[in-house]
Amino acid sequence: MHVEIGEKHPKTLLNKGTGFLVDYSHSLNPYTGCSFGCSYCYVRQMPVSLFRSQQWGTWVDIKKEAAKLLRKELSRAKAKGKVTIFMSSSTDPYQPIEFKEEVTRSLLTVMVEDPPDFLFVQTRSPLVTRDIDLLQKLEDKVRVSMTIETDRDDIRKAFSPVAPPIQARLKALERLKEAGVPTQATIAPLLPSSEAFPDRLVPLVNRVCVDDYFMGDGSGGKRTRSLGISKRYEELGLLEWYHPDAYKIVLERMGQVFSADQIYVSQNGFAP
Repeated sequence: MHVEIGEKHPKTLLNKGTGFLVDYSHSLNPYTGCSFGCSYCYVRQMPVSLFRSQQWGTWVDIKKEAAKLLRKELSRAKAKGKVTIFMSSSTDPYQPIEFKEEVTRSLLTVMVEDPPDFLFVQTRSPLVTRDIDLLQKLEDKVRVSMTIETDRDDIRKAFSPVAPPIQARLKALERLKEAGVPTQATIAPLLPSSEAFPDRLVPLVNRVCVDDYFMGDGSGGKRTRSLGISKRYEELGLLEWYHPDAYKIVLERMGQVFSADQIYVSQNGFAP
């Protein structure tokens, strides 16, 4: 799919943490738009997408001179108190354009020089492993949260065909673990998975977060319902997985290999 690349010169990068991210002082998005274009993405129903004529997933705006701006804003924010950053809430910081543009890497470089109290990196891209050198320098002030909604790549292809393959994400978690970077596997939004899913995760992480459309789209599932995602479940004959209680299936399976203090549900799993 062709992705239209634009540029933005933002006046601000650090946004106040609100709603689902109220546990953070700030959220940070290196890009506007996301070329992964996952069918269930709640951002499709947010103003950033709705006020744009192009379809979500077909456009990305690069935030120019982002590092220079963050350097100023971070220093100012730290002077006022504790700074905890969620990166990113409405884009993937390691989507394909990052390979060339390195906006996220430039922001990490700034944060290595002047560390926030905590940085949470949310991605579904193995490209995050490129920045292991910087992530290691943040030590225990960072956590990389790798989205792995399912262990079934056929399901991944049905819901997010442009997103990286599941096996590549598992390999990225392995590399991060070997490098000593704090990580978690984030099953969000939860998609149909196999009984073997927990066994694939347990050698790679000591922390998992389970979230679904009903808890995690910021509107009790309304945004997701308006996307018509239930039709995909129906087509696949998996409608029982599109239910407010479906997460309990995965929670129970995870509980067989992970201890209770290693399993987090929804917002708690994203908190600093």
